[in-house]
Amino acid sequence: MAIAFFASLVVFGNVTDYGSNFAFVQHVFSMDTIFPEASIKYRAIESPWMHHAGYLFIILLEALTALLCWIGGFKLLTNRSAPAVEFNKSKAVAIARLTLGFLTWQVGFMSMGGEWFGMWMSETWNGVPSAFRIFMTMLGVLIYLVLPESDLD
Repeated sequence: MAIAFFASLVVFGNVTDYGSNFAFVQHVFSMDTIFPEASIKYRAIESPWMHHAGYLFIILLEALTALLCWIGGFKLLTNRSAPAVEFNKSKAVAIARLTLGFLTWQVGFMSMGGEWFGMWMSETWNGVPSAFRIFMTMLGVLIYLVLPESDLD
């Protein structure tokens, strides 16, 4: 539920401060702040509607992560006193949701933003360290969650 809370705050920030956060996506897609001599600039997306579509897709993935992590968290909470076998089965929902969050930040931000669009080259619009911190946190929670529970005898 901590990840659900975090993802909810991210979505809230992206929606309530659309312009500031949109500027980030716009610069990353445009590749206008990467090294001037970079030969990957052909990958840039200049179309404003594509910037908005990409940003809305990011918000959608973050919102799905938040919503589904809340559902998974509450499912775990309601099964906390269940036998270990049943509790372990209830983890499937949360595991799937955390995986979505991991993929959003790892694939979306690290792979696409960081590598494809060369975000790591930008001094101003580099979200790679933040994305790494976020997806590693999610990965840590995911690893902890997949550890099987056993009944205390």
